[in-house]
Amino acid sequence: MLWVNLRHLEARAIRLQGELPAAEMDFCVHDEMIRAERPVFYDFTVEKLRNGLLLSGTLRLVLDCVCVRCLTPFEYELVLAGWKCHLPFSGEDRVRVENDGVDLTPFVREDILLEFPRHPLCRPDCAGLKTGQGRKPAREVFQPPVWAELNKLKW
Repeated sequence: MLWVNLRHLEARAIRLQGELPAAEMDFCVHDEMIRAERPVFYDFTVEKLRNGLLLSGTLRLVLDCVCVRCLTPFEYELVLAGWKCHLPFSGEDRVRVENDGVDLTPFVREDILLEFPRHPLCRPDCAGLKTGQGRKPAREVFQPPVWAELNKLKW
């Protein structure tokens, strides 16, 4: 858990550095092409403002992914450099304060999840699965017979 005591922020901003185990982040990824099993590295400052907290710094996580085109496993480094997060003390989105402290973990988790790749690719120019020699190209293998008959029509 990434916890900050608000009393420590009265005099000055504090810097938080370290790593959080993936189990504590509880990413609950339901995509079989992405696994988030490595720790999250963080380096940011927490500053108390009049109306909330301001977090600014860097978050980093390495994801174990499988390319959606060629099914090759690869590592995807997710870096949020220049990351900022404002946590208000009042209003609808107010941060929950318990025992003069705030758990920052849910806010870090949310911002990291928003940066997960939607369709992980090993390279932007990945050509996809290779077809073997003597085999039909993939589009002909999966072509329904109904469409094959329509292709015979002449316009």
